Amino acid sequence: MPQKKNKALGRGLEALFSAVESPKTDKDAVVMLKLDEIRTNPYQPRRTFDEESLQELAASIKKQGVFQPVIVRPSAVMGYELIAGERRFRASKLAKEETIPAIIREFDEEKMMEIAVLENLQREDLTPLEEAKAYNTLMEKLDLTQAQVSERLGKSRPYIANYLRLLSLPKEVKDLLQAGKLSMGQARTLLSLKDKKLLGKVAQKTVKESLTVRQLEQLVSSLNGETKAKKPKKTAKKDPHLHHSEELLRERLGTSVSIKANKKTKKGKIEIEYLSLDDLNRILELLEINLD
Repeated sequence: MPQKKNKALGRGLEALFSAVESPKTDKDAVVMLKLDEIRTNPYQPRRTFDEESLQELAASIKKQGVFQPVIVRPSAVMGYELIAGERRFRASKLAKEETIPAIIREFDEEKMMEIAVLENLQREDLTPLEEAKAYNTLMEKLDLTQAQVSERLGKSRPYIANYLRLLSLPKEVKDLLQAGKLSMGQARTLLSLKDKKLLGKVAQKTVKESLTVRQLEQLVSSLNGETKAKKPKKTAKKDPHLHHSEELLRERLGTSVSIKANKKTKKGKIEIEYLSLDDLNRILELLEINLD
């Protein structure tokens, strides 16, 4: 399903800053700052930087310099804090440069965090796990709901919810996802596994045998079927309308949903699976249920 795009994404940093209403100051002119006076952004969602790509950028900087200034803010302690442009900052260090062109702007903690996330989402090369952590950071640090994060970033709530679900995966599976050995599609399929104790083994099998998402879906379906076989039930063929409703709810809530109906009484029940208390809160928020 195509996602609604934030108007600022993909249009450069000026559009990006305009989208978050960055305050302009008299210091908007480009100045040269010493690299050792700048410290990195603590809210940077990216945890890994491609070394080969950084070396290539460093080689370019040695020959031609830095074309696009980094964005910094004055530090409350000393020097400056980097807001945007960490790759250029790191590559300049690799190139043994002493200074870097910069624009100094006044940003509070909230704007600094939001810009760090937006800048990286604009590049669209965060790992799925880094993207999930970025959304979670915005929610926790800025006290935002999924709906508010969705509105700020121009992405649907189910899209945000599906990424946040990745945080409920066990560490060994997260490590495979972070290393690029598992794709977002594979990770989402793993989340539908009923027996959560099998997640690690199935993830390892997926990587070892290079299973496609389709093949993994068949494997998970088979394993879920084996789990159900332990408690055999006679079930009639599900009404197409109910089956379609289940699919819509699964897509909307980003989790397993089952609708059970009694043809005689016309009554039924909806079962919604959650993986943890955090996942339950996520689902309640999607349903706009506030327990406060």
